[in-house]
Amino acid sequence: MMPLAAALAGSPNEAERLQALLQYDVMPAQQEPVFDELVRLAAQLFSLPISLIALVDAQEVAYKANQGLPGLQQQPREEAICAMVVSQRMPLIFTNLTRADQLQRLTPMASAAAQAKNLQFYAGVPLRTPIRHLIGTLCVIGNEPRSFSGDERQLLTQLAGLVSELIIIRHICLTHQKVTAHDRWQWLQTLFAGELQQLHVLVHYLLAEFGTKAPVPAGVLKPVARRLDDLHLLLQHHHPGPIWYSPAAVA
Repeated sequence: MMPLAAALAGSPNEAERLQALLQYDVMPAQQEPVFDELVRLAAQLFSLPISLIALVDAQEVAYKANQGLPGLQQQPREEAICAMVVSQRMPLIFTNLTRADQLQRLTPMASAAAQAKNLQFYAGVPLRTPIRHLIGTLCVIGNEPRSFSGDERQLLTQLAGLVSELIIIRHICLTHQKVTAHDRWQWLQTLFAGELQQLHVLVHYLLAEFGTKAPVPAGVLKPVARRLDDLHLLLQHHHPGPIWYSPAAVA
């Protein structure tokens, strides 16, 4: 098997992809609460202990937001399953990483890292720019085997769409010449984080009513999906410039 870094480096759009990641300047130099709230929501929604926003650079994967793996800020790209999502340009689901056939789909270093952390379930969806460069992933991870339905994958994709959209809006705000645009990002972060906290309350209520089952019941997924649509419209209404983005772009 070709090493993952070499496979990515040899892909025809890797230089453009890395330039896009550099352009959006979203590597985790600082914590931003809105991204932390999104991974907390993803972990809560799927009743899983871990959720990450991963950004795939030339040699490393850096974690913009981390729920459930404290202290993990970055790791070599060869070790990260999230890098495989970028290299294969598609969502990846591993339902049981104790099985040899699933472990064999990983790089040797990723397999060793997953076993060392007792990671047995992984579902990751790409984060895309408006012109479809893949800069990272949103993933949820568990320490036990787990099924993952098509409806669950669709909701994870919807959440990844919001992450991508926020990255785009953040870039617009922070590169805008007017000081008010920087203030707009801070205001929008606060607004959106507040909306996500309200969604946490809804998810808590729904999980109490329908149970923390796998796959997540439709009675939980459907109202959450509607609320995520509302949050997309909220971002469309308040962003300071055109973002040419649709959640369908991450599918």
